[in-house]
Amino acid sequence: MSTLSALVERLRESRGFRHKRDIADVVSRLPDNRLDLSQAVAIGDDCAAIRDGDGFLLFAIEGMVSDFVRAMPWFAGYSAVMVNVSDIYAMGGRPLAVVDALWNANIEDASEVLAGMTAASATYGVPVVGGHSNVQSDGAQLAVAILGRARKLLTSFDARPGDALLMAVDLRGKYEDPYPFWNASTDAPQGRARDDFEILPALAEDGLCDAAKDISMAGALGTALMLLECSKAGARIDLDAIPRPADADLERWLTAFPSFGFVLSVRPEHVDAVRARFEARSLACAAIGSVDASREVVVERGGESALLWNLREEGFICARSAT
Repeated sequence: MSTLSALVERLRESRGFRHKRDIADVVSRLPDNRLDLSQAVAIGDDCAAIRDGDGFLLFAIEGMVSDFVRAMPWFAGYSAVMVNVSDIYAMGGRPLAVVDALWNANIEDASEVLAGMTAASATYGVPVVGGHSNVQSDGAQLAVAILGRARKLLTSFDARPGDALLMAVDLRGKYEDPYPFWNASTDAPQGRARDDFEILPALAEDGLCDAAKDISMAGALGTALMLLECSKAGARIDLDAIPRPADADLERWLTAFPSFGFVLSVRPEHVDAVRARFEARSLACAAIGSVDASREVVVERGGESALLWNLREEGFICARSAT
């Protein structure tokens, strides 16, 4: 087996990929009530989008894994707000407010989680307006839900063959060991983190981009895979073109979950303008591949190529009936 093929196999078996694959089983058991709700996009995007007047209401929720909440309660609280905010911006929206559901054994342990949420609320200017709390639980659990609004959507369903696949990421951070979280948020100057996110709705409103997804626990490749699956497309991705910190190991970086990171599918005539928006704020942005109609996601490096996923034969996050 080639070096690249071995890397692909390890990525396919990674925790981030395995957790995302659970989505298909869950979605396949949900009632199909999207028409009744006038939902603007199908299930599989970063947020539910409901038509509302001249725009869209956006809803999302994120749950933190228990071992993370126990080991790093402050950062788990911070991250729970941060990832929800990122989901809203990934859809071309702006966040309005969050609510939380928190279980812990005592108020002392819960206080660290709440302090992290409070810090993220201040960083991103998004109020915590309510929720559910239980501090007499036998375990540590946390989920945070968010409400936002968009004038024009970025979706996971609008990548087109011929598009350039771009990755934008904030490299001004560090890993939160031992977890694969690349944190460029908590130490950022006041206002920078939220202002950086404002690039996304501006791209949507200015007609420069239609399709985007924020980089999640599945890493850059898993996120690209989700975007391409929803759009019924494929791509060839050059691993050497992926922006990464100078001293970062490639495999670890491919499984990293950055505090600011997006995969975008951009029409060729808009690529330079989109890259300029990110680079003007000292954010890395590069074309990492091209979208095609193959429904295969192939990665390349150093003259080698390997099939990451064949979406014609195997779903990733979509139930088979949805593909």
